[in-house]
Amino acid sequence: MKPLEYCIIPDWPAPKNVRALQTTRIGGLSCAPYDSLNLGDHVGDAPMTVARNRMLLNTLLPSEPVWLNQVHGTSVESADRAGCLPRADACIARHRDSVCVVMTADCLPVLLCDSQGSVVGAVHAGWKGLAAGVIEATVKKMEVPPESLMAWLGPAISQQAFEVGDEVRAIFVDADPHAAAAFNPGIPGKWFADIYALTRLRLNALGITQCFGGGYCTFSDRKRFYSYRRDGMTGRMGTFVWIE
Repeated sequence: MKPLEYCIIPDWPAPKNVRALQTTRIGGLSCAPYDSLNLGDHVGDAPMTVARNRMLLNTLLPSEPVWLNQVHGTSVESADRAGCLPRADACIARHRDSVCVVMTADCLPVLLCDSQGSVVGAVHAGWKGLAAGVIEATVKKMEVPPESLMAWLGPAISQQAFEVGDEVRAIFVDADPHAAAAFNPGIPGKWFADIYALTRLRLNALGITQCFGGGYCTFSDRKRFYSYRRDGMTGRMGTFVWIE
């Protein structure tokens, strides 16, 4: 299989020198339950197979991406100078051909770039990192006016499948009362959270109004996407961005 045939090219009005790529679960070499283009080397898949899956992307990327050790935090690394496996949940780049990547399987990947194509970023936005301010931390590190930024929201779990407890809703609503609209009630003590809407609220509050993507559901689309909440033991997809 040729991975590019199964990848998603983000549909956003980024400058011509900004390139981005979203993998799906299709087009790799891993066996079930990681079938087939698993890029995560921390989920139990055979290390050599993961390495070969990553090598399949070499023809699509200008250089080796900066793979992160994601911990649902707010640390932001620079792909221009980062070493191996920095402990972070976001990455930015200003230099040509420095590749940022985040891995997900229900959490929301967010790509950022400015209108001049001078800086790009990739953010791993699970609810914990989102609530803690990972998007705000990334935008701050990009050091450009937030109004000049645009965002693309990649595949994540949809509201219909994302059940959370009272405590999760309270964290977001206490920080911003408008977040209440992103939660639909379930059984007592449970809510269905719209991670896309919560992320747009955070972006808009920063002055980032150009938001694109957000029309996927990792949980329901078993053929194309990994979902940790659906399967437990599963692979990881990659969301890449770089300046050409």
